[in-house]
Amino acid sequence: MNREYLRWYSQRLHRDMELLVFGHAGAKVLMFPTREGRFFEYEQLGVVESLGDKVRAGQLQLFCIEGLASESFYDGNRPPAERIRRHAAFEDYVLNEVLPLMAAKNPHDCTIVQGCSLGAYQAMSLALRHPHLFRKLVAFSGRYDLTLKVDSFGDLMDGYYDDEVYFRTPTHFLPGLESDWRLERLRQMEIVLTIGEADPFLDNNFHLSRLLAEKGIDHRLHLWTGRAHRGSAWRRMAPLYI
Repeated sequence: MNREYLRWYSQRLHRDMELLVFGHAGAKVLMFPTREGRFFEYEQLGVVESLGDKVRAGQLQLFCIEGLASESFYDGNRPPAERIRRHAAFEDYVLNEVLPLMAAKNPHDCTIVQGCSLGAYQAMSLALRHPHLFRKLVAFSGRYDLTLKVDSFGDLMDGYYDDEVYFRTPTHFLPGLESDWRLERLRQMEIVLTIGEADPFLDNNFHLSRLLAEKGIDHRLHLWTGRAHRGSAWRRMAPLYI
């Protein structure tokens, strides 16, 4: 399949950013990696090859980007307020650099946003606030409240809370979402979530599902056996749901 490596200096992030593009045509898929994953993670995990038939057939074109979590939510040397601001700058990069690049390379009218683990959170948070940009959202093994303490997973904001955190936490801002324009577009989007039955964030996924249902937003939540929070599970999920 076609494979293209791209790199440029982002004025928004003040650093070089890299990505990989797989395929030549079809629906565009914006893919967020896990918290420690790089832009080549989905290639290394075999997720790209699991979608190989669709990519080679021109049904999908994959855009695998950096996640930058090590400079935002998982940068313990940054105060929490700076972590969320760095994440906001990263989203600005995605919206104003990556998505225009995708549109310039491929005129297909369908853009899918997808992610695994922390990448699922990034995909969900972005798509729920910008639903006009995406036709489909696919989130594997996600945690949709980064302030939630579950098992060994702590509050990534260390108790800090402001509007930036609120509006980037799906389970916080959804109950108060009243915009008819945004709700109508969310109701038109295809939304797919998966989670393992033994995943620590199973209840968080159920909670998000209830909130979506209360807003009349159609979606599918698929439960997988075990924890299912690893590459071998995501390889099987990808061709089923993307």
